[in-house]
Amino acid sequence: MATSSAVQPFKGNLKKALAGLRRINLDGLRWRVFDAKGQILGRLASQIATVVQGKDKPTYTPYREDGDMCIIINAKDVCVSGRKLTDKLYRWHTGYIGHLKERSLKDQLQKDPTEVIRKAVLRMLPRNKLRDDRDRKLRIFPGSEHPFGDRPLESYVMPPRNVREMRPRARRAVIRAQKKLEQAAASETSRKEKKKSDERSEIQQ
Repeated sequence: MATSSAVQPFKGNLKKALAGLRRINLDGLRWRVFDAKGQILGRLASQIATVVQGKDKPTYTPYREDGDMCIIINAKDVCVSGRKLTDKLYRWHTGYIGHLKERSLKDQLQKDPTEVIRKAVLRMLPRNKLRDDRDRKLRIFPGSEHPFGDRPLESYVMPPRNVREMRPRARRAVIRAQKKLEQAAASETSRKEKKKSDERSEIQQ
């Protein structure tokens, strides 16, 4: 579904948001919008990595850069499963002896949530010369506003989760809900058939 304008006026760093845009050949590229609100980080990053590589196109070739522009909004509202907020750590070294720094995912989301999604996507991409070009096609914003409202935007619909991907407890709950719906539908059809048969018997009498 294409949208013609941004939801809210952009109030962030415009220079940073438009950096490196001139180095991208935008002819024929689609502008895909990903809403990270309530989405699981890994599943969202895998879909973004597929689009930014152009793997969703029939013309995909590993050595060519045909991926689309990816605009990710609401990065601060992304979700994770399990205990990753406290257990997942980002580490880097300053270059000085003994200066190995680390930061938890929870602290990183508070400091700069855009880097969380960027790192998750870049670590799913191949380590080759196309990596920098694909990085430039990622435009990640912590809120719902972005400066690309004049572009022909297309909102990306996340595919439904497969039952096999869920945790055992959630999987059992989904299966129980599906069985309950099937039983309710079966009882409804049997009730309607019984009602019709009763009406026919009354007419015949």
